[in-house]
Parts: sequence; C-alpha cells; structure tokens
Amino acid sequence: MVDTVNSLATRVHELLVALMTEGADARVPGQGSSPARGFLGASPSVDVTTGFHDVVARATTLGPDGTWLVAAGHVSLGVLAIARGQADRSVFHLDAAAAAGYNDCVTLHAAPMRPLHDDPRFRALYQRMRITAADLDELFWLHREMHLMTQDAQKAMIDNLGRLDTGVSLLPQAPMPTREPHTVGVLVARIDLAATQTALRQAALKTDFQRSSGNTSLSLIDDSWDYSRARHDAWHADDLDSRRLRAAEARAFVERPGAGTTLTPCPPLGSITYPA
Repeated sequence: MVDTVNSLATRVHELLVALMTEGADARVPGQGSSPARGFLGASPSVDVTTGFHDVVARATTLGPDGTWLVAAGHVSLGVLAIARGQADRSVFHLDAAAAAGYNDCVTLHAAPMRPLHDDPRFRALYQRMRITAADLDELFWLHREMHLMTQDAQKAMIDNLGRLDTGVSLLPQAPMPTREPHTVGVLVARIDLAATQTALRQAALKTDFQRSSGNTSLSLIDDSWDYSRARHDAWHADDLDSRRLRAAEARAFVERPGAGTTLTPCPPLGSITYPA
C-alpha cells in the first residue's frame, strides 16, 4: 500500500482512539506493507507505541506534506513516555516534534506535561515554538471542545441511567474548523479532537446498546413491563438529544476578526491555563 497524507492521518486517528479507549497497552492491526503477515494474510497487531514510531517513519518519506504527521507521531510518543515516567524520552520526542513545526502550547500546559516545565531542555524547545494569534485562538477552542464533549458524554451517561426505552442516542459533536491554519500544531490538535469525539461516541454507543438490548430482553419476559414509562423515556431522550445537538452546533469555531497572522513566540511557559 502506498502511503498518503490521508492514509497516515487515518492511522494516527486509529492509534489515538485505541490509546484513549484501551490505554497505553492497546494493540491495533498492523498497517500496510509489514513484512510479517499473520493468519490468512492479515497484518499482525502492534502496540500503539510501535504504531506511532511507524507513522513517524512513513510520514518522513512524504516530505513537507507529511511534516505535521511526523510532529503528531512524536508528540504522541512524548505523551506516552511522560505517562510512563520516562522524562528524558518524552523530551526527546517533543524536541523532534518542535523541529517538525509542532507548536501546540496549550497541550504543553496540560497536567501530564507540567512535570517537564522545570527541565531546561523542555524550556528550550518550548521557547523555539512560534504561533500566530489566529492559530492560538483555534487551539484554545479545540482543547476547550475536547473538555466540553467529555462533559457532555458524562452527563449523557447519567441521563441514560434507568431509561426503559430501547432507543440509542448518538453523542453530538461540534463541527471541525475548516479555516486554513498557519502552523502544523493546529492540524495535530484537530486530529486529537477528532479522535476524542470518536472515542467518546464509541463508549457512549456501547453503553447505550447494552441498555437497549437489556430492555428489549426484559420487556419480552416481564409481563409487568412499564411500556408507558418506556415511551416517556424515549420522548425525553429525544428531547435531550436535540438540545445537545443544538448546543454542539452553537459551539462551532468562529474566527476572531483581525486575529493576527504573524508568527510570534508562544505565550510564556506557565502563563496558559489548560481548559477545565
């Protein structure tokens, strides 16, 4: 299989979803031209760390078009390393990401990254980063949307407790920005948001399908099943779904008129409050 920007972006999305839903030990099917082939010709599975290393190697061969995917792979490896207590390895990958143009200074203020803030090597790579005001606006929106959708998913799970209907709700998501970014950090953050949306939707659907199938089975064997309550629950769930959809649509990113397009240093380390 010939690698393209789209195919590798899809691979990064797949790896991030696996990481979010199954953790750092998650395994995914191998990709493309792996020399070792499994049963019936299927690629053997690989762990997410190996998967991100593979993305970096493949994206490097794409030249400038693949630079943002190189950055995405290195950032993911840096996040995995710091989660495992491997600060030196994390700084190595973050430095490589910065060299590829990574500049998501908002991510670098998230709680897992704060232990690196006193490391001179980390401070040096952070100070090399440049961003435009317009891109920084979008980065704040992207990270805030990850937080808001997580809140929506948690609230939907609570709202669905005790529902007697057999309907399934699809967790709404805000539309992805379509503006042309000035720097690659925005592209990396967009794929982070897309993966977050996918992972949250998958988890919500799994829980909803379990409830739905359980209610279907119980309604068939329980002569006292409350069908009137089930109809009311279905109506109420549809109303909540409509409200969440309108709220998600209303959160769509809107460019700030006159937002700067000149590259300037990222805000000083420690000056950003991560959306919470």
